[in-house]
Amino acid sequence: MLTGALLILAPLFLGFAVRLENRRVMTVIHYLVESLVYFILALLGLGLGQMSGLADQLAGMAVQVFALVGVLLVANLAGLWLLHQFQPMVPEKADPAAAPTGYRRLFLAGLKPLLAVLAGVAAGYWLLPDLPMAEGLATAMLMLLLLLIGLQLRNAGLSLRRLLFNRHGLGIALVLAGSSLLAGLVLAPMLDTGWYQSLALASGFGWYSLSGIVIGDALGPVWGGVAFLNDVIREIIALAIIPLLIARRPGMAIGYGGATAMDFTLPIIRSSGGLACVPVAIASGFILSFLSPVLMAVFLSLSA
Repeated sequence: MLTGALLILAPLFLGFAVRLENRRVMTVIHYLVESLVYFILALLGLGLGQMSGLADQLAGMAVQVFALVGVLLVANLAGLWLLHQFQPMVPEKADPAAAPTGYRRLFLAGLKPLLAVLAGVAAGYWLLPDLPMAEGLATAMLMLLLLLIGLQLRNAGLSLRRLLFNRHGLGIALVLAGSSLLAGLVLAPMLDTGWYQSLALASGFGWYSLSGIVIGDALGPVWGGVAFLNDVIREIIALAIIPLLIARRPGMAIGYGGATAMDFTLPIIRSSGGLACVPVAIASGFILSFLSPVLMAVFLSLSA
């Protein structure tokens, strides 16, 4: 039953086991990851565009996306609020000398994956409606992507021991993951899907460039699109609420950033919350980045 999960996760663990010293190689890997993400997202969009009755599917997708976003928002913030009551982080004033966060640049960067999916949808709907969907190619590219992501995580210059034993970062990551899985159980009847599929959808933790790919490869382009849009909207909300929450509830702000607290939302966390929030954000983001593909693969294999 877990064979499919092991096949998907093997490249991730293999990449994580390899240590690289050459910075030029790591730079090449960074650009390869970015290119692969856009390519696979375009394949996801291609599959959506080629679906018969796409217009009829969009209304149902919208309902599913907003159900996911709403229930996860409530569950995650409630869990993180409870964590703050028992393990509060001491807020730090933002450094006034810190460079201002380029919100416009961050929003534009967040739109790039969405544009890749839309380009695929347009190609599938108007230009290549009869081209067979290359599922084998998408699976191969996904496994290569996970291998490269494993290499990135292993060679990010971070001490695994310090990350895993960062008390606040570990607590935030576990609470976000646990509250997301509880939300997944609540969402199963609302989404009219199986328990394991719902849990897989709830395990993206904001990593929109991966969740749509993994879910789409396993459950088809419709559910891949739902997973992708759920995590994109989550990160847009995170960009808006981090500056509002971080002064009084830094754990809630960092936690809702999910897996991207170690990269995409880190500049906002840094400028709004101060230096003390950075190691916590990196630790929680790292742990969630590792948990997300593991949990998705396991739940998807159980639903098969």
